[in-house]
Amino acid sequence: MQSGFRAGHGCTSATLKVLNDILTAIDKKHYCAAVFIDLAKAFDSVNHHILIGRLNSLGFSNDCLAWFTNYFSDRVQCVKSEGLLSGPLAVYMGVPQGSILGPTLFSVYINEVALAAGESLIHLYADDTILYTSGPSLDTVLTTLQASFNAIQLSFRGLQLLLNTSKTKCMLFNRSLPAPTRLSNITTLDGSDLEYVDNYKYLGVWLDCKLSFQTHIKHLQSKVKSRIGFLFRNKASFTHAAKHTLVKLTILPILDFGDVIYKIASNTLLNKLDAVYHSAIRFVTKAPYTTHHCDLYALVGWPSLHTRRQTHWLHVIYKTLLGKVPPYLSSLVTIASPTCSTRSSRYISLVTPKTNSFFGRLSFQFSAANDWNELQKSLKLETLISLTSFKHQLSEQLTDYCTCT
Repeated sequence: MQSGFRAGHGCTSATLKVLNDILTAIDKKHYCAAVFIDLAKAFDSVNHHILIGRLNSLGFSNDCLAWFTNYFSDRVQCVKSEGLLSGPLAVYMGVPQGSILGPTLFSVYINEVALAAGESLIHLYADDTILYTSGPSLDTVLTTLQASFNAIQLSFRGLQLLLNTSKTKCMLFNRSLPAPTRLSNITTLDGSDLEYVDNYKYLGVWLDCKLSFQTHIKHLQSKVKSRIGFLFRNKASFTHAAKHTLVKLTILPILDFGDVIYKIASNTLLNKLDAVYHSAIRFVTKAPYTTHHCDLYALVGWPSLHTRRQTHWLHVIYKTLLGKVPPYLSSLVTIASPTCSTRSSRYISLVTPKTNSFFGRLSFQFSAANDWNELQKSLKLETLISLTSFKHQLSEQLTDYCTCT
């Protein structure tokens, strides 16, 4: 459950896993509560002796341990400001930030914290940690979460990592059950109550207690509007090619990041992103405001945001089939075994799990299987092909056709 700085892992895969667990709990009419844990200067607080001990327990040779001991020794730091350089200050703790080894060493250092989660679930992205649990009884959920949080705090203390209480927050995810009149407080070992919040920025995506993604889309809309405003104010300075490149490098990455996560938002919210996307295309093409959006896509040669999201989503599903995603995601999909020999049974299909509500159908394990099986009606793959070949075939399948009247 560590997604930080690992091949095939990332913010998106981690959030998809957490979101799947929460939606599955809501589908069962369970309460789900989480603690978003923030550590104070985590990378700078690594104890070298403890880290060397961790490396030793993993089977590193004496020569390797001696090399790492030397790597950490005799480090100094200083500050340069307006041409003046401070005197050197010895560094006795922490992993060198900006180094290649730093993030990996930190992951090794913090890894065993996950064992303290007990009955709760945990996911780590370097020092970003979410602890969450669910169940039919809210009191039981909060009691379990408190016990797990206590154990996690003790584990952090053993590593000499300091909890940032003011930035550590609680959230109760609840879309189908009546809201409680009062919530029991989750407290730190020092006796401080954690604040309950309705929104929290987790790995670059704003999660809200209703999983509507309203806050996230509002932030995206505001960020893109600000950049487009700057571009329009300075449009006389850019050639057509420069405009095309600027939007491609500064606007589209904002809209693409995490789009497979927030794609479950309502069409009303997603349409707000369409509006700023269309503004970006008008900046590139000089098309008037009255130009229909289907014509805008044709002018610039880009697909709609819906098609972009769907393309990225199907890429994730296919990577799951190829085993190119973390095991915590690939374990959520199962290739179906044909019960009888028919023409369609030759095609690769996925087992669609049973759900009880709309929320269950939004989970990764359901929507991945359902959307893949829908795609297979036209794609008709009998064997797994390379990712490059799949992307080529998919691009021929997902084409924007104007259905407007």
